[in-house]
Amino acid sequence: MLSPALSPALSAAALPQHTPLVAATRDGLVESVHYGSAIALEADGTTAAAAGDPLAPFYPRSSLKPLQAVAMVRAGLELPADLLALAAASHSGSAKHRQGALRILEQHGLSVSDFGNSRDLPYGPAEREEWLRNGGRATQLTQNCSGKHAAMAATCTINGWPVKGYLDPSHPLQRLVAATVTELTGEEPRALSTDGCGTPLYALTLPGMARAFGTIARAAADDDGSAEAAVGLAMQQHPDMVAGAGRDVTELMRLLPGAVAKDGFEGVQLVGLADGRSAAVKISDGGDRARMPATLKLLEALGLDTTGLAALGTAPVVGGGLQVGLLQATDFLSQPSLSPPVNEAP
Repeated sequence: MLSPALSPALSAAALPQHTPLVAATRDGLVESVHYGSAIALEADGTTAAAAGDPLAPFYPRSSLKPLQAVAMVRAGLELPADLLALAAASHSGSAKHRQGALRILEQHGLSVSDFGNSRDLPYGPAEREEWLRNGGRATQLTQNCSGKHAAMAATCTINGWPVKGYLDPSHPLQRLVAATVTELTGEEPRALSTDGCGTPLYALTLPGMARAFGTIARAAADDDGSAEAAVGLAMQQHPDMVAGAGRDVTELMRLLPGAVAKDGFEGVQLVGLADGRSAAVKISDGGDRARMPATLKLLEALGLDTTGLAALGTAPVVGGGLQVGLLQATDFLSQPSLSPPVNEAP
């Protein structure tokens, strides 16, 4: 890995050609703008709407977790639905999330010492405050990916694979995950890196990730007995395990029956619908607040009535305790002809 001092300078021509997706206004003046790229796909994979540079490779971060969970179920992982949802989660770190990860470990004769993830405080603000108030510190169990790591260690045990080193890209588990990601997205990863929790991380495109989520959601709707269906149904049945109280992804799945949704750090949002349609968003500055407004604009492009989701699609801008503006999506919908990204090898 290159150190910052040795990293080559980025030219503007090599950057993704993002477009304004979300803006915040204050008393009629645009105060800030979130650029990004987005795409909505019909059930047959054709583009319903797109903006920016959706074919530019990006790191999906934690939105990869449902795909990783599919790979683990294919490898024999069997968990109750709430724990399978936790395996695909970026959980808030509540007591039920922590206890769920421990249940996965205990069911397979494992312990927290078998985790390979990083240490962190609970992700949810309320959960973090309570944890710190009670003298807690950053741990592997409270880190938001602990459910996934418990499931990964369990999958290794089930298959007789070594638990130690399960995060290495050459490990049988990670080779299976890579193959599953390639299959579900329909594309070969453009690059390999390491996610914040330590798992291998693949550079993909927005259409590829959207296809994967559409496949998972449609399999769940069909309840076809596949690993994709198992993961999708678990997430739908237990959206509180996928994220947590007050989290927009949990609320979206509660308000939109049949949807499978997952966010990711650095401004990533994926949604699959029961009929196979899907939406994918990447906010270029990593701004978390811009994910959902852009996503709801894509869902509208797919013909959904988002009236019941309106609270997720905007946020007030406050001055002196009063609302003086609004965070909302721009009118970014279009149907461009998608061309290869400028940094893709011929």
